[in-house]
Amino acid sequence: MMQTNILLCGVGGQGIVLASKLIAATAMAEDIPVKSAETIGMAQKGGSVFSFLRLGENLHCPMFAPKSADILIAFEPAEAVRMLPYLKDGGKAVVNTHAIMPVTAALKGSNYTGNEMTDHLKKKVSDLTLVDGSKACEELGSPKVLNMVMLGEVLKKGVLPFDLEKLEETMKKTVKPQFVQLNSKALRYREMA
Repeated sequence: MMQTNILLCGVGGQGIVLASKLIAATAMAEDIPVKSAETIGMAQKGGSVFSFLRLGENLHCPMFAPKSADILIAFEPAEAVRMLPYLKDGGKAVVNTHAIMPVTAALKGSNYTGNEMTDHLKKKVSDLTLVDGSKACEELGSPKVLNMVMLGEVLKKGVLPFDLEKLEETMKKTVKPQFVQLNSKALRYREMA
């Protein structure tokens, strides 16, 4: 089995850690070896959050070198740009276009919209999928399903060694029963759109 290097990033409160754990748990359920490492930082205050995931045989460390990620899953455009050096040439990126202004920028009165970040990504990433996470969450009726919308998009890229149904099985065992239907719908959001 080939190794797959995955980097998830965003800011605190976007569901990055749960998304990472769902990928890891689904891989383990499929007997795929997993290594993972997370940096949460000031997550409660909207700080950077990122998670390295490695799937496959002969893994000795959860971290990987720059230019090694097969896929970058970014929940915020500036965080995508910050972690872009880890994406390998020809790697895939799935990026939420909704910008979250850093506290330091807000204090300075900056006008950060994220557009400059997505423009940069369009120039640098040949296989880029942009997701309007705000629109998706609004249409689904909850801001808490962004992680499932993003995972649904990633699964369509075919870069993970399992399909949506396998991840959905893991999700059903992980989230509270009252949220299963909404999360299943979010995983299939693009099919609905």
